[in-house]
Amino acid sequence: MNVYLVTLGCPKNEVDSAGMVALLRQAGYALVEELEEAQVLIVNTCGFIAPAREESLQAVQELARRKRPGQVLVAAGCMAGRYGASLRAIPGVDALLPTEQWGEIAALLTRLLPGALRPPEVLPPGAGLSAVSGASAYLKIAEGCSAHCAFCTIPQIKGPYRSFPREALLREARALWEQGVKEIILVAQDTTFYGRDRGETDGLPDLVEGILRAVPDLPWLRLMYTFPGHISSRLIEVMAAYPQICPYLDIPLQHAHPAVLRRMGRPDHIEEVRALLHRLRERLPEIVLRSTFIVGYPGETEEEFQALCAFLREEALERVGVFPYYREEGTPAARLPNPVPPEVAGRRRDILLRLQQKIARRWGRRQVGKRVEVLVEGVGEDGLVVGRTRWDAPQVDGLVLARGPARVGEIVPVRITAASTYDLWGEVDEAVDR
Repeated sequence: MNVYLVTLGCPKNEVDSAGMVALLRQAGYALVEELEEAQVLIVNTCGFIAPAREESLQAVQELARRKRPGQVLVAAGCMAGRYGASLRAIPGVDALLPTEQWGEIAALLTRLLPGALRPPEVLPPGAGLSAVSGASAYLKIAEGCSAHCAFCTIPQIKGPYRSFPREALLREARALWEQGVKEIILVAQDTTFYGRDRGETDGLPDLVEGILRAVPDLPWLRLMYTFPGHISSRLIEVMAAYPQICPYLDIPLQHAHPAVLRRMGRPDHIEEVRALLHRLRERLPEIVLRSTFIVGYPGETEEEFQALCAFLREEALERVGVFPYYREEGTPAARLPNPVPPEVAGRRRDILLRLQQKIARRWGRRQVGKRVEVLVEGVGEDGLVVGRTRWDAPQVDGLVLARGPARVGEIVPVRITAASTYDLWGEVDEAVDR
């Protein structure tokens, strides 16, 4: 039997989808790229914020519309748990599979399909830990979240933080390397919380060192989703000690005014954040910092927004995402007074993004003339090479576009000749023996 799978949302969802695929393949199913060839249709949904839920609903509705007799449609993932009623109301949806139950997919299909394949008795090794995309792989080190951000529904959807066993992660990292992966990206709701749920005070540095000892030839290791209050001095020293660790750190700050941060249920010591950013830049001179900010949070005044703008100008974070606040039922933020009108939140988003674009252009211009390592993700028929630097995470940051000999999956040196707002242009250095 064949399966057609659509994955929406964050890299953590991609890992769950990869786990479902591994389980289904072990049971004898095959993954296909054409909906018409499948007996099973699955949408792994995202339920984080309203636009993500709308995208998920549209994807499920589209598959339900195109579904033919004999096919079954499963709505899986975050929405299937907390927002299952809206999915169940779509004609043609045969079953829901919440995110914490993805391991039951094969057993579910035996109940839905006459003559379905027998589910395996155990999960395949590594299932639910990683997802490979080209020469890169996401390695999920934990599930859930134990933070209490007032605007976020993740703890309600996925439950409390649960670190995955260290030895299992080391085995999976080794297996990824043996498959040809050149970049491993550590993901979780908060990677820096790793181990704290079981009494460890600083587990991420130990895990990182363990991975690099297990896979000493791994070219790139990248850290995503780090919480500012959990970034320890030891983690900074580990990053400085191992050249395989990308000089890049993703630190979702959400805002920079203490009063807004307090309303968000987040640490409000913004001067400590500034000191952290200074330490990172001092110890890791090549580091590129990424963050995300929410504008239009309930009660955000013009003065508070201008403080956020001033913070970004002063700290000059190279990579920034900006999102207007979306009210989520059942969260403490949904009960806050003084909502910001959507048009005001949209204007503030545009202002902050224009400011960020200036910072990004300045950074890009400084790269012109340098030779940088590029992980090749595509080569066009016209010979155009497309890839990423160590300073760019997949799907969220910029690209390098270059001319010269290169193969998909290899890391090549590129001489940067030009820069746009987010992307770099260059020539592959043919003189280097690869």
